[in-house]
Order: sequence, then C-alpha cells, then structure tokens
Amino acid sequence: MKNLALIAAATVLLSQTALAVEEPPAELEGITNFRQYSATFASAGQPTADQLQAIADQGFERIVYIAFTNNTNALPDEDQIVKGLGMEYMQVPVDFSNPLPDDFYAFADSMQRNTGKKTLLHCQVNARATAFSFLYRVLYEDVPVAEAKEDMNTVWQPNEVWRDFIFEVMAQNGKNPNCEGCDWTPPPPRN
Repeated sequence: MKNLALIAAATVLLSQTALAVEEPPAELEGITNFRQYSATFASAGQPTADQLQAIADQGFERIVYIAFTNNTNALPDEDQIVKGLGMEYMQVPVDFSNPLPDDFYAFADSMQRNTGKKTLLHCQVNARATAFSFLYRVLYEDVPVAEAKEDMNTVWQPNEVWRDFIFEVMAQNGKNPNCEGCDWTPPPPRN
C-alpha cells in the first residue's frame, strides 16, 4: 500500500514537472512565438532587451541568433547585452530565402559542445528557429518526427525552400522526414 502511494505521488510530481517544461514562465510569455521544448532548449522570435533580462533570470545560459543583424526587427547590440547578462552568445546568419545545411551544422555543433547548457535559439519570428529546432530535436535528441513537426507547425508550415532544406538535412543524416499525419505541403504563396 505504501509503495502504491509513493508511485502515485511520483506520477503526480512527474506530470507537474512535464507541464512546467511545456508551459513557459509568465515572464517569457510575451516573447514572440516562444516555445519551450525541454528544460534546456527553447526557441522564439526576437526578444527585447527587457525580455533578454527575463531570459537570463529564468536560467538560460546561451543565446543563439540565426538571422542577420541588419534585419529591421533585430536588437542593436544584442551580443553585448547578452554577454553583459552573463550568457554565452552565438550568431549564425541564416538567409531566410536560402538556408544552407552548413548553417544548421554550425548551430548543432555549438549545441553539442555543451548539451546541458540551457539555450534559447531565436530569429525574428521563430520560423527559422523552429525549423532548426525541428532538425536538432529529431537528429540529436531522438524526438519523433511527428512530435517535432507538430511543435514546428504551431508557429508555421515551412514554405517550399524550408521544406526542401529540412528534407536535405534529414537525408544527409539518413532520416526520413515523413510520418503518419505529417503534411509537408507548403502553404500557398502570399499575394
């Protein structure tokens, strides 16, 4: 009887812990398209300087920015702000109209140097970042394709360029991007 009570208590605790990982802290909810994938990995759109402080306060140790600094939405001096908050900063400039496998591998290599470091990957609106997150989670964390695709689709359905990029990186790693229920049909172009 005592063992059943312990098992029940452990089950409740584990489910509460899982919910805490999935639900972003209130301080981070205002960040554009913030998505928490695990206790150590999240992605988002461009945070403000105040939001970077909140990110540091939540224990993040590394920021990876995968867009160009001349983007109209970019935060000037983000690298200095992040370093001033005591976090590691890395940038991999990824051309939205031409993402390259080497861009992804530069990001993945940095993640593999210290897999336990709490990391926020971001771009402008979390489109590039969710695509990179999808690939990283599937290729390096063994997250099922369907689960990672569903998470990516909460932000966007990749266009043809990004779908082809994802397929290329998956093929280079001997992985199949298809899964039951996965729809890789790009959305119609905007007029």
